[in-house]
Amino acid sequence: MPTNHSAQPGTLAPLTPPASRLPKVGTTIFTVMSALAAERNAVNLGQGFPDFDCDPKIVDAVAHAMRSGLNQYPPMAGVPKLRQAIAGKIGKLYGHAYDWDSEITVTAGATQGILTTILCAVHPGDEVIVLEPCYDSYIPAIEMAGGKVVSVALDAPHFHIPFDRLAAAITPRTRMLLINTPHNPTGTIWRAGDMDRLAGLLAGTDILLLSDEVYEHMVFDGQPHQSVSRHPELARRSFVVSSFGKTYHVTGWKVGYVAAPAALSAEFRKVHQFNVFTVNTPVQHGLADYMADPAPYLDLAAFYQAKRDFFRAGLAATRFKLLPSDGTYFQCVDYSAISDMSEADFSMWLTREIGVAAIPVSAFYSQPRESGVVRFCFAKKEETLALALARLKAL
Repeated sequence: MPTNHSAQPGTLAPLTPPASRLPKVGTTIFTVMSALAAERNAVNLGQGFPDFDCDPKIVDAVAHAMRSGLNQYPPMAGVPKLRQAIAGKIGKLYGHAYDWDSEITVTAGATQGILTTILCAVHPGDEVIVLEPCYDSYIPAIEMAGGKVVSVALDAPHFHIPFDRLAAAITPRTRMLLINTPHNPTGTIWRAGDMDRLAGLLAGTDILLLSDEVYEHMVFDGQPHQSVSRHPELARRSFVVSSFGKTYHVTGWKVGYVAAPAALSAEFRKVHQFNVFTVNTPVQHGLADYMADPAPYLDLAAFYQAKRDFFRAGLAATRFKLLPSDGTYFQCVDYSAISDMSEADFSMWLTREIGVAAIPVSAFYSQPRESGVVRFCFAKKEETLALALARLKAL
């Protein structure tokens, strides 16, 4: 029942706010750390976005589409030539033939693709297994769908996949499993043997898989990206999410896609048409034209590996202990030789006193968990990384 508030004549009674759908959610750690970095003029290696510009050719391609009059609604599922380019890329790289018309949907960024996937597939009371630490949108999306989050922690400090505990978490109510490779925040990757073990766990079940692969083109040291699209048993039950923003250094454009079998895509699109309907038309045309040259995404691993190697070489001269960075543009470090502060307190101190912003890995868990690890982003200009390293060497 609405609450009646008394008010003085001529004034409006205060409005009773609605009950929160996400009562546990506050301001994200990324916003907090970026604001603190700006306040202290710190080098911001916290939030995961580049500080360098994209290829001017992709901007020209979008501008050309705008000037050509491609500014009205596109088809709900996305511009055909872009979906054709996506399907062609997946087929060449991972050997799976998605039908561009019925199995590829362009989304307003990967986060919208993740939310729409969960809303279309998860019903109240369904259990959804999440491997933690994890990207911060997963759990709120499950809760908004009425699902029950079942958290399985990766094995710290190297964040290996705990297959025995993963298997034990599966119940008759398990509807979906979320995985992320390359993994944010830890920089680890799934390998072919891991995918085989996962397929064995899920065989004979109706469990769906949401595979967040937004860093698919950032896998280092000659390792291939193990998309679930490579594995027939996994592909047939999977929604695969990826991001043009990560691949082409245009995170603010917020365009991604979801690839899934036709029956799953049909359900996905029922939700997609009402929570976003469709995505920016000229950007879709520009992306399609830019994808005609595969070099920008094929060369991305080498581009970011050079940054990773430069950053790791500098960190080796500090008191941080380096953890593996097999993919993404993130580097995690163990700071136990420097401080016994909590991860959040250490990140704040590092920003205020040393002038370098990081993100506590504890922020990627639903329940407090300390590993003595923070995450840096190395998607930065070399001079940005060099300045951060000079400050960190003073520790």
